[in-house]
Amino acid sequence: MDWHQLLSTKRFGQEEYHNKFPHDRTEFQRDYDRLIFSAPFRRLQNKTQVFPLPGSVFVHNRLTHSMEVASVGRSLGNDVSKRLLDRHPELSESNLKEIGSIVSAACLAHDLGNPPFGHSGENAIATYFSEGEGLKYSHQMSEEEWSDIIHFDGNANTFRLLTHQFIGRRKGGFVMTYATLASIVKYPFPSTEAGMKQKFGFFQSERDSYLRIATELGLQQLRPDTGKMIYARHPLVYLVEAADDICYEVMDIEDAHKLKIMPTEKAQALLLSFFDEERQAHIRETFNEVTDINEQIVYLRSSVIGLLEHECIKVFVENEEKILSGEFRGCLLDHISPRPRKAYEECVAFSFARIYRSKDVVDIEVAGYKIIYTLIDLFTNAVMSPEKKYSQLLLNRVSEQYEIHADTVYGRIMSILDYISGMTDVFALDLFRKINGTSIPLI
Repeated sequence: MDWHQLLSTKRFGQEEYHNKFPHDRTEFQRDYDRLIFSAPFRRLQNKTQVFPLPGSVFVHNRLTHSMEVASVGRSLGNDVSKRLLDRHPELSESNLKEIGSIVSAACLAHDLGNPPFGHSGENAIATYFSEGEGLKYSHQMSEEEWSDIIHFDGNANTFRLLTHQFIGRRKGGFVMTYATLASIVKYPFPSTEAGMKQKFGFFQSERDSYLRIATELGLQQLRPDTGKMIYARHPLVYLVEAADDICYEVMDIEDAHKLKIMPTEKAQALLLSFFDEERQAHIRETFNEVTDINEQIVYLRSSVIGLLEHECIKVFVENEEKILSGEFRGCLLDHISPRPRKAYEECVAFSFARIYRSKDVVDIEVAGYKIIYTLIDLFTNAVMSPEKKYSQLLLNRVSEQYEIHADTVYGRIMSILDYISGMTDVFALDLFRKINGTSIPLI
């Protein structure tokens, strides 16, 4: 793969206008700004990250998480750009200097397709069709379409949201640059190739869109002799993924400490373990000046993020050739130095065992699952039997931009998944209550 081709400023859906109307901002800065001012991004403020939406103690939601990931991603991209330009001065006139802008925009968008209540919402959608009443629709779709439905994934839904031509929108949806769109797709293959992890990058409805982007950017096709549509990642996906993983894991520890799910001693021990003895001694000296416990955790958290950024930059630059040839395996954090890698793995293990299974987290997952499952059931039945009176009442709630009258069963069901996955947690809960008659608008 070639950096000149990989960093194309061509816009998906407005290819005919490429380079016709120059702007003071770069094309990738415009991507970032379009996302910041979009309604789907704004709705992230009311979507669960890990912990329930805030009460007296404010913790991360999808919006604050995405903004922090974008900040880390920009730092990763800018530093990688500088090092690559030092190595490849012949690329000084290319868009290599814009890597920070591309990565930060992709980071900003990476969670846009997640349904309410996070992974619990994803599971509710998938299991309704794989185990529940939705099974009856399996024979009305192709194998590839059915695979999309029963493995519904927020990653693929993000790509759909950014590229799908919803009714009433300009051609091409958000009209993002090819480079930014490709940098979002962590799993560049369809659901039929997802394997045990059940992660994939695009639905069948956007298969041709991804193929167009991959061809334009010269993405490496893996195992072309098999006839399967499997591509190597766009190189910048590794930076987006690293920014997300760093923020997700480290910030969850800070939030768990704030909510008193994790004792101070454990939070400090986990975060200190990233550093050698000399650096730990320096940090403990700083604690003599910063005596507030929460501020000590903040200082530790920022130090860990800085360390992991440095490590991931080093791995990316050292493995540039493997990344460009599609031979690099795993994520950047898998290849960092032994001490921080072991510390990161310990944080992951603790989070799964103690944070993600804590009562507050499980309670919101249980409630969220029930809410999304119920809404999927009601609206799917409505879109499949629109002639019924109750169906008409429900479908009157759905915005005109969604293609609820599509010609295919797959198209109609996907339109309902578009509608529900775009909801905020509070909107989904409010609609659930109204449908069940436990909340009635005042007359």
